[in-house]
Amino acid sequence: MQMVKNILISLFFIWFAILIFMPKQKFYYTLERELLKQGVEINEKSIEEGIFSLNITGAKIYVKGIEVANIDEINFFTLLFYSNVTISSIIIDDYLKEYTPGDIDKLITMHSILAPLKAFVTISGDFGIAEGIVDVKNRDLRIDIADIEKVKSIKSMLKKDEKGWYYETSF
Repeated sequence: MQMVKNILISLFFIWFAILIFMPKQKFYYTLERELLKQGVEINEKSIEEGIFSLNITGAKIYVKGIEVANIDEINFFTLLFYSNVTISSIIIDDYLKEYTPGDIDKLITMHSILAPLKAFVTISGDFGIAEGIVDVKNRDLRIDIADIEKVKSIKSMLKKDEKGWYYETSF
């Protein structure tokens, strides 16, 4: 029994040490470089690293040199076996509002080792609440829209099935 206890304590300290010494900012900069290859650039005001998190404030998103959105805060949180990204207050550029349902108050993406090839997305904003799944294996994104009345501007991009209206794309 004592040996099992010592192994569990050792595993806990190894897990905690990995979280503390994990180069969170380097992971973020690697993500930025990969997005830059796709023509997406992120300019942020500040980056703060915590034990379990990385907070980015005042981010501006550019696609091929054109500003498309302003983001108040991005929070990356990880426990290694569970991670989430919370993006607060996404303000879409006025020229793109006819292609989007509106500004986004909060976007939350969650990933767990229980479903390693899927990430779950929850979006809330002017249009209500939408939930979706990113399937990495099939390279598919599906977002189910709760209230179709608030997103009439993008209704032509949506499909309908027995669950209701949804947006689906491959990447």
